[in-house]
Amino acid sequence: MSPRALFALSAVVCGTLASCTVYPEGGPNGPHPKGKKDQATVSQPDQQEIQKKRDELKKRDEELAKKQAEQNLTTQPPEHKSEPMANTGGNTQEAAQPKPKAEKKDYPFANPVPGKDGFVFSPYNNKVVDVRDIPSGTLVQDPTYPQSDKKYFRVP
Repeated sequence: MSPRALFALSAVVCGTLASCTVYPEGGPNGPHPKGKKDQATVSQPDQQEIQKKRDELKKRDEELAKKQAEQNLTTQPPEHKSEPMANTGGNTQEAAQPKPKAEKKDYPFANPVPGKDGFVFSPYNNKVVDVRDIPSGTLVQDPTYPQSDKKYFRVP
């Protein structure tokens, strides 16, 4: 055999043997360190205890909600009491809660641009906004902001 063929054959054999590496027990990341145990898992009795605590907390929360609903019924003036309707499914907690009132916001007025009728400066960023043919005092959304920001001002 020629020396070149012998060298090529030995290179193939060495490469094949080197690629057949045996991983130690514990997976490709290596064995577990000595003295370190696997992460503890929750046993069946522990799970039952946790579930029992959850049930107790749920019952306590329901009792507190009932007491609070009863308190709301006793503290409301008589004209604001609302009786549950027969076809509501008996949900008295929603019927007892007064509906929140919408807060009326005071929006800032825009400043008029001197010498240009129908144009104003935005109170938020001082950019010029065209408000021609919009009556004074009307609430307008600032077009210089995206729809998601919803900045409003009043026309002077």
